[in-house]
Amino acid sequence: MSKKYPITVSSWTLGDQCKFEDRVKAAKEAGYDGIGLRAETYVDALNEGLFDEDILAILDKYDMKCTEVEYIVQWCEENRSYEQKYKEQMCFHMCELFGVKQINCGLMENYSVEYTAQKLKELCHRAGKYIIGVEPMPYSGIPDVAKGWAVVEASGCDNAKLILDTWHWMKAHQPIDLEVLKDVPADKIVSIQINDVWERDYAKSILRDESMHDRLAPAAVPGPGLGCTAEWLKMVKAKGIEPNAVGVEVISDAILAEGIESAAKVTFEGAKAALAEAWPEVLED
Repeated sequence: MSKKYPITVSSWTLGDQCKFEDRVKAAKEAGYDGIGLRAETYVDALNEGLFDEDILAILDKYDMKCTEVEYIVQWCEENRSYEQKYKEQMCFHMCELFGVKQINCGLMENYSVEYTAQKLKELCHRAGKYIIGVEPMPYSGIPDVAKGWAVVEASGCDNAKLILDTWHWMKAHQPIDLEVLKDVPADKIVSIQINDVWERDYAKSILRDESMHDRLAPAAVPGPGLGCTAEWLKMVKAKGIEPNAVGVEVISDAILAEGIESAAKVTFEGAKAALAEAWPEVLED
């Protein structure tokens, strides 16, 4: 499968109740090139009694890689908790351990562009050689591409970039149109995440619940959802974006209830179908 743009099962897609080796095995058997890990799921692996060398050995056993690291939050707070400071350092360590270049980051708190950009600059300084990928989310302090790019651009940091996610894009009611990305250089988008989306929204006050429990697997054609994945991928390809990872992030209680093997298979097959229609080169390189 893809080496240049590794197709990656994002951490939440397989939940947080499985053993590390079971996660890797399910992803491999489904067809994925890599797995994503949150700091929490990495710590879960350590709590199983695994050491870094054991984790690397399991990845090697299945000829798999960790290709996505996440998730730094609350980076705008003046008085950050030790938990968040430690989580940030854990993400840096994971990047070093797995050879991952980017870290997915979000920001729930809403601040001005100028203040957020300054705090992003400080985070990028701490990150050093690693790329900070800012992910716009419609229920967050960075709700859409417009504010996301304004913050990244104002930070002035080479290692500040954006992450684009189909679910967040559609739920921010942004059209699938290159016009949305007209001011964003293609090389300022570090990775993408794909899924499908229910046509109707949850109430705004609980939109995050939909994001964390009720996404749909990617699809090439409309099914239970919008079937927007392929068209969205065509836009990404037309922009000339070269993502470090193609994450498949399908956070779904219903899909995960069928087990991680089924969840991995269903989400990969949907991603494969959408990519075959929109961006077949990803499946061929």
